[in-house]
Parts: sequence; C-alpha cells; structure tokens
Amino acid sequence: MSGDDHDRPWRREDAWQRLRALTPARIALGRAGTGLPTAALLEFQRAHAAARDAVHAPFDAEPVRTALRALGHPTMTVSSRAADRIEYLQRPDLGRRLADADRERLAADDPADCDLAIVIGDGLSAIAAATHALPVVQRLLRSLPGHGIRPGPVIIAHQARVALADEIGERLQARQVLILIGERPGLSSPDSLSGYLTWAPQVGRRDAERNCVSNIRPDGGLSYDAAAHTLIYLIREAQRRRLTGVALKDDSAGSPSLLAGTDTHS
Repeated sequence: MSGDDHDRPWRREDAWQRLRALTPARIALGRAGTGLPTAALLEFQRAHAAARDAVHAPFDAEPVRTALRALGHPTMTVSSRAADRIEYLQRPDLGRRLADADRERLAADDPADCDLAIVIGDGLSAIAAATHALPVVQRLLRSLPGHGIRPGPVIIAHQARVALADEIGERLQARQVLILIGERPGLSSPDSLSGYLTWAPQVGRRDAERNCVSNIRPDGGLSYDAAAHTLIYLIREAQRRRLTGVALKDDSAGSPSLLAGTDTHS
C-alpha cells in the first residue's frame, strides 16, 4: 500500500466494499470500538434467527400435494420414525427409517414398477422444501418421459433425512430414487434445497453411492431449470450405466437442454 493510501482511509474502505459486492460472506463489517457496528450485529442476529426458524418450521406440504394432483400425478405422504421435530433433531437415525405404519403401507401397495421414485423431504429446512421442490419436480415430470424414464408417485416425507429415500425406493421397488430435501441452513441461505440420487435404493446405502445437486434456490443459488437439467442428465446416465455415486460424474454442462419445451440450458 502506498503512503498516500495510509493518509486516505476512505480508499481502503472502498476496496473492501468492492470485495463485499462479490460474496454473501460476512467480510469488511467494520468495528465500533472492540465490537461490531450496530448494523452488522443486527444483520447477523436477523440471519441467525432466519436459520433457526428454518430448522424448526413445520412442513406445509398441502400446497405441494394440491399442485401435483392438479397435474394428475399421484402422491403419497409418509413420515420417518421421528415422532416430532425435537426427536428428529436429537435422533438423526430415526429420520433415516420409515415409521412402521408407512413401511407396511408401502409394502402392501402394488410395486410402482417405475424407473424413478421422487421424494420431497422437509430435512433441516422445510422452507426450502415447500418453496423450491415443486418447481423442480414439475420440470422433471414434464421432461423425464421424453427421455424414456418412467417416474413413480411423488412421496412427501415428514421428518426426513437423506437416507429415508433408500427405504422408500426399496419398498416401491424403484430402480433409482431422488430425494429433494431442505439442507442445513446457513447464515446467508436458510432455504437451500438439494437433490440426492441413488441407484438401486436399499437400506444401508452409503453417501458415496449417491449423486448430489446442491444449493437449488434461484436467489443466489442454482436455478430451477439448471437443477432439473443436471438431475435429468444424472438420471439418464444412472439408468444407462446402472450406478450412481463417485463413479458417475456430472458432465451436463456441455450438453444441450434436456428440459421439455426449452431450447437453452439456463
């Protein structure tokens, strides 16, 4: 830094402001004595409260069910073994297994005979699931049949962890399962949705056997079109190669749009 810059602190402040414009991370907050400025402290408290609310908010799934029924697509609702939100947060293992009644109900129904079971789970941000899952699912349901993929019923899962989809897919005898689930909120992203795809789902699958498309949210994350495009690519490749996970790479960026009714990959 030149001697002139030492005499002009506003120049240093401008440089930090330019950096702040490039990232949602909390940098260049300034200080008031030995503490944060009031505005920065209040913004942190606001973001922390939004993240906490996202974790504890209930999953209002009725609008999702109503929209899917309007499309003529069947839905089912299940719950994990976690009895409520408190138990779900304290016992992650219970969120990975179906409640006994739902497990038996899925087994009693006729096998879905589908290439793909789609699950919408609340996860650690029901806000993300309620806000972003439906637009992605709508794009998938519209596009997948054109790629020779038969989707089964959409399963709406309460108190769900990622691995709950393994048991759901296994009970439905689906060839692969996709769960769209709310992720653990961050201080800049309380509504981040992710999609996890698993070939030949069964209880006990490891995370290395899944593919993940993360941070699905139009404001600061992956757009619905981009997420659906990537997911369709992975689903098609999983069907062709009969695997998911570390052996299946996402090379969708160079391919033309896979979405029905679109010409470009957005």
